[in-house]
Amino acid sequence: MDKKLKIVIIGPESTGKTTLCRKLAEHYNTVFLEEYAREYVEKLEGRYCYKDLEKIASKILSLEDEIEQKADKYYFVDTSVIVMKVWFEVVYNKIPDWFEHKIKDYFADLYLLTKVDIPWEYDPVREYPGEMRYKLFDIYMENLKKNNLNFGIVEGKGNQRTENAIEIVNNFFDKCSVKK
Repeated sequence: MDKKLKIVIIGPESTGKTTLCRKLAEHYNTVFLEEYAREYVEKLEGRYCYKDLEKIASKILSLEDEIEQKADKYYFVDTSVIVMKVWFEVVYNKIPDWFEHKIKDYFADLYLLTKVDIPWEYDPVREYPGEMRYKLFDIYMENLKKNNLNFGIVEGKGNQRTENAIEIVNNFFDKCSVKK
């Protein structure tokens, strides 16, 4: 079986990651993994803790394995280990040893980093409006560059945002000689 390409959408809160992931999967007629952290945190009574983040990180890794099995040539993931790594660092200033090892082995073919150019919308599980969104964008960018990962920055509002992402993905597919 040929290698399946994994495209991961990352970025600060309220930058359209879930919508973008859904639209890209629909456009390319493939599968996507919805953000698991949101599902987990919404079910909690009260605030999440460090152990919750560990459970979320572990589950994300297993869900990615499951969705890959359902994919044909490529698939999309709404957030992933870079987001979890940053979440551990920003909220708790430490990363579990087991997760640190998983991060080193983790690979995605392409990352789409969503720019902070759409308004933040309140949601009970969101924590970082205002300037923190820009700081998080910079942290994600720094992680991508530091690790020499393939990425594109998605910007624009509405359909333009989706079209921008499609162009980045198409250019990547062309570079990899993957037929859409």
